[in-house]
Amino acid sequence: MTNKEIAEIFSQIADILDIKGENPFKIRAYQKAVRVIGGLSEEIRAIHERDGLREIDGIGVAIAKKIGELVETGKLEYYEREKASIPEGLLSMLKVPDLGPKKVRALHEKLGIDTLQKLEEAARAGKLRQLAGFGEKTEQNILHGIELLKRGRERILLGTATEVAETIVEELSKLKEVSVAVAAGSLRRQKETIGDIDILVVSRDPKKVMDTFTNLDCVGEIVAKGGTKSSVRTHEDVQVDVRVVERKSFGAALQYFTGSQAHNVEVREIAVKRGLKVNEYGVFDVKSGKMVAGKTEEEVYAALDLPVIPPELREGMGEIDAARSGQLPDLLEPQQVRGDLHVHTRWSDGKHSIEEIVEACRSLGYKYVGIADHSQSLNVANGLTVEELEKQIELIRKVNRKLKGFRVLAGTEVDIMSDGSLDFPDELLAKLDFVVASIHSGFKQSREKLTDRIRSAMENPHVSILGHPTGRLIGRRDPLDINVVEILELAKETGTAVELNAHHMRLDLNDVHLRKAKELGVTISIGTDAHVMDELSSMRYGVATARRGWLEAKHVLNTLPASKLLKALKSK
Repeated sequence: MTNKEIAEIFSQIADILDIKGENPFKIRAYQKAVRVIGGLSEEIRAIHERDGLREIDGIGVAIAKKIGELVETGKLEYYEREKASIPEGLLSMLKVPDLGPKKVRALHEKLGIDTLQKLEEAARAGKLRQLAGFGEKTEQNILHGIELLKRGRERILLGTATEVAETIVEELSKLKEVSVAVAAGSLRRQKETIGDIDILVVSRDPKKVMDTFTNLDCVGEIVAKGGTKSSVRTHEDVQVDVRVVERKSFGAALQYFTGSQAHNVEVREIAVKRGLKVNEYGVFDVKSGKMVAGKTEEEVYAALDLPVIPPELREGMGEIDAARSGQLPDLLEPQQVRGDLHVHTRWSDGKHSIEEIVEACRSLGYKYVGIADHSQSLNVANGLTVEELEKQIELIRKVNRKLKGFRVLAGTEVDIMSDGSLDFPDELLAKLDFVVASIHSGFKQSREKLTDRIRSAMENPHVSILGHPTGRLIGRRDPLDINVVEILELAKETGTAVELNAHHMRLDLNDVHLRKAKELGVTISIGTDAHVMDELSSMRYGVATARRGWLEAKHVLNTLPASKLLKALKSK
């Protein structure tokens, strides 16, 4: 089992124990284990095999034994027993935003609610407000949260879909009978949410592919199995379709199944005007019926006198016209990003030291990293006090004196307070290399109030970057009620960069807003908002979203070399 899977099981154990009202010390032990496992840079299986679990701070004897059982058997008897001790629906209720274990316990004990359906029915009937600690506003928030969950079930996050698809592609690619296996559809276009996953395979033995695919460990249910196409649902309830196509038609199939529908309609219209027909099997001359292209995407687009259009742009949003006129953007490439400008450490709510972050970022080929721990008012995130930030700045300067070819930037993610003021005084902010200003509270303020808060922050001469501007969590929290275009115009006016938060639950700004930012000449900063090592890899989703927003390297702050970056950050 992976670190992520083991951490998820322990997280559920902690929730179950909390719902049951068990010993809080026991609950905290599992919660701590979740944080520790999530922060490991090494696979826990390897640690277990060398008998090193007890050397990890936060992993006691009992937890280590359970980890061993999971690693060796793939199951945990204690977890299965605890899970069976409560109604299954209670864990589903925990997925409702802001509904924690204690409230779930109250709902179950007082009203007998043990499913999402019963929760929704009770909320609509106004029964929840009768309970202590709830009220009418909480009731409405719960209903809104249930609606968000329903929407989330229909589509999955890009990061989740990517992990599932890459696992399946990797397994199928191991077959000697497979020459090509690749994801298509909205996943290949890197949309922020995915309906289902389409995988195309070229193989001389379709039956072998179908048998292997439908028997993978990740498969929870076989929806359909055929000679060249099968559909399954994974244990995470993600639908995956695998198609085996002929080599001569692979490019046409990849183009067709990548989409989007709007893009393909325009492609077919061009083909018709040229006396051609385009489908998943190839490009055909209508009169003769002869196949003229199809083996590669390059062939397909060339038959229509077009260059290959990057998958991220295939949305029917002007990319065909841009291709015809030679105006396709030179899209940002992952290797052009020289550093991450939003990383948290254990000084606030991160899991690693500054030195560990430096090592990880250097291994990614970066030339710098921006440390942006939370400010003092964000107690839930262990925000730094003024004195602590002063000490961190000194430590970063000391670390930099030992480094060659790499730089640590001293920064902060400072809270924009409810009145628009910042959580740290200007004289402290002036000592930093950069400042990310973000909203973490007061999400339900009026549009005017929220805009005034953001305006006030961006007008501060020390604020370099506006962090996760809309505050959304995809499928869990709606964006702030702000006029994003107005915010972007303010960013241009004040010379403030705007963040593209690369965490796959945020992707904030989205692709539409990024394209507007490009049009207005607003500089974009990409940061992962990483709290553990694994989240540094979220930069890939930030780059993908930037590409969907038609951004080039010149539009992105952290493609600059360190020396030019520091000048740009201070130029405001």
